[in-house]
Amino acid sequence: MNASSLPAWLREPLLHFAVLGALLFGVDHYLVGRSTDPHVIVVDAAVDREAIEVWKGSRGREPDAEELAALRKVWLQNEVLYREGLAMQVDKGDSSIRERIIFKALSVIDANVRMPAVDDAVLAQWFEAHRVKYDDPQRITFQEAVLDGDNSEKAVREFVAALNKGLAADAKAGLRVFKDRPVATISQSYGDDFLVTMQASPTGRWLAVQSKDAWRAINIDSISAAKPADLNDLRNVVIQDWKDDVGSQQRSAAVEELLTKYKVRYSKSAP
Repeated sequence: MNASSLPAWLREPLLHFAVLGALLFGVDHYLVGRSTDPHVIVVDAAVDREAIEVWKGSRGREPDAEELAALRKVWLQNEVLYREGLAMQVDKGDSSIRERIIFKALSVIDANVRMPAVDDAVLAQWFEAHRVKYDDPQRITFQEAVLDGDNSEKAVREFVAALNKGLAADAKAGLRVFKDRPVATISQSYGDDFLVTMQASPTGRWLAVQSKDAWRAINIDSISAAKPADLNDLRNVVIQDWKDDVGSQQRSAAVEELLTKYKVRYSKSAP
């Protein structure tokens, strides 16, 4: 896996390390993966165990295979930065603090990052590639009446029929209201088919709709159209984001270049 193939939240060396939690492989007396040869790095079961525990603590679930592979990459990048920091003797005064050594090594790399000049054509191309970050997405305001107990298709359809005849939505269920919910979050929570059904359904009427895990009673109040962003209106913001992205890529490339100095060994439990 190269740096560009990492999920967006894991592309920046060490920045994601801090966001995910400074404790990620940061306990000074627990430096796994070290070898008697300073140019050999071992990625073993201890790395996976630490990654899984930290991920579970922050996300409430274990990482999937892709996420675990990305977390190994994070650890590997930071191990390289740590060893390079020791080699550059940036540990003076901080020999017991692993994270500071990594930050200092990264700051040395940062000092050598040279940003290209802002080019309108390049900026426009980058903006289009990242448009989803700036566009105001289609949004849906809706209500969900959550039945207690039986939420089978039959029960939900009967409940919806009663609601459309005048039964109060909170008479037999808990009522949840979602205001201006971006469609991407609806798809993530309920499933793509659920979203497609919502987008094609009338407003102001209770409906029985199957989500990815259950049948649900919903009433769509409104659907607002997506509003595309204008680069001219956001130019200064986009320029800064572009600089951050280019700088992140250059830092990642520099760490990858440092990695070529090392031999990486994976244990059988950490392919």
